Amino acid sequence: MSKMGHKVKFVSLTNGDAGHQSMGGGALAKRRRAEATESGRRLGIEYEVLDNHDGELLPTLEVRLQVIRRIRQWNADVVISPRANDYHPDHRNTGLVVQDAAYMVMVPNVAPDTPPIKKNPVFLHFQDRFQKPQAFRADIAIDISDVFEQKVHALDAHESQFYEWLPWIGGEADQVPADKAARKAWLAKQRTRTLTPTVKAALEKFYGADAAAKVQHAEAFEISELGAQPNEAMLRKLFPMVPAK
Repeated sequence: MSKMGHKVKFVSLTNGDAGHQSMGGGALAKRRRAEATESGRRLGIEYEVLDNHDGELLPTLEVRLQVIRRIRQWNADVVISPRANDYHPDHRNTGLVVQDAAYMVMVPNVAPDTPPIKKNPVFLHFQDRFQKPQAFRADIAIDISDVFEQKVHALDAHESQFYEWLPWIGGEADQVPADKAARKAWLAKQRTRTLTPTVKAALEKFYGADAAAKVQHAEAFEISELGAQPNEAMLRKLFPMVPAK
């Protein structure tokens, strides 16, 4: 999206001040914010980190209003979030907060200090592996093979997350290379996912069988039942990197 000239914004609902094995609090939050800023610079997007404590996010009215205001200020066409089932409570509650905001972004008397948007965005969910209460459904899949290296380059900016915290909590800290280039190659391997049958089916739908068979890396999204309900034509308009039918 960024490469095609569209405006993109990432919002982290927590400041990351608890997610590390040897540091925390304000020092870690400051480091995480700097990493996010650098990641956004590498992607050519805006990146905002809200000052809510890591591991303590709840789907409160206060947090909902934070999200509503930012969706309105950005005048978003598409809002992407986790589903409300995930291993991390902050992720689950982020999913709930965004769901709760999906209709309220158009209600003038909710957060009246920020003018409401005139259309409800399309709300999408990231792909995940969780099966209960229901498995992820790929309503659209995007071929990101041409920008996969850029994605890894952006993830590489989050050093405390991808080279320290996640390997440590996952028992893989001894596998992280010391050399920067080797470390980045290791991260790329870590972030390479096998395309599931549901993702392959979505790729075939939007790219055709021949092109879909050549896709190496993809990102897939599920349409939320809340918010605008796009048909295939609208999805192709919202994702202009998908070839015209």
